[in-house]
Amino acid sequence: MGEHVVDAGRAVEDGGRAGVGTDPGPRAAPERGRSARKRQAILDAACTVFLRDGYGGTSMDNIAALARVSKQTVYKHFADKQRLFTAVIDGVIDAAESDGQEMLDGLLTSGDLGEQLRHYARRHLAVIMQPHIVQMRRVIIGAADQFPELARSWYERAPARGRAAFAALFSELARQGRLRVSDPELAAEHFNWLILSIPLNRAMFRVDDEPPAVAELDYYADEGVRVFLAAYAPALSR
Repeated sequence: MGEHVVDAGRAVEDGGRAGVGTDPGPRAAPERGRSARKRQAILDAACTVFLRDGYGGTSMDNIAALARVSKQTVYKHFADKQRLFTAVIDGVIDAAESDGQEMLDGLLTSGDLGEQLRHYARRHLAVIMQPHIVQMRRVIIGAADQFPELARSWYERAPARGRAAFAALFSELARQGRLRVSDPELAAEHFNWLILSIPLNRAMFRVDDEPPAVAELDYYADEGVRVFLAAYAPALSR
């Protein structure tokens, strides 16, 4: 609460100065920067608490304490826990997809499609298998019955968006004659789950296991691509 009293006092002071003709511009940028830093601190703290305590076990008080801000400040940036959780989801997904689209675009012009698909599949699997992303999936599944809108939000922002990107890619590759695809969305699901299904299902339910080694993940990625191309490569290239 004291933090808001100070902020209010500053606002009054700035307003008075502006009223006598002083330009408030030089203070505007630092204030925006301070607000952005607080918002990021809240998001970082929220991600930590959600992953540790689950959605139902997380309180805005705990997030505020870890972020070292008041609860009022948390609510100033995020109207409720659901919107804060959705923002955390967006941050996790954006970080995971930071260069994914560029790699997908590169597949359209690559000389060796099989090699590029294996390269992409390895990266895709390594990203999805990061411990914090696996744990986020557990949190969302655990909250799905009570908060179905959260699960829907994750699905629309991650799996559904990824499937659409794969489908668009495979449709274009089929148009170029480099793949034989009659149902791009089904092909997208095949590609995704040929790569992910074994290691991801194991990680989701065997929580005490050590994360798989890079060589093991690469094997699943390469074999997934091999099977995918056996089904979808043009006959002459098999």
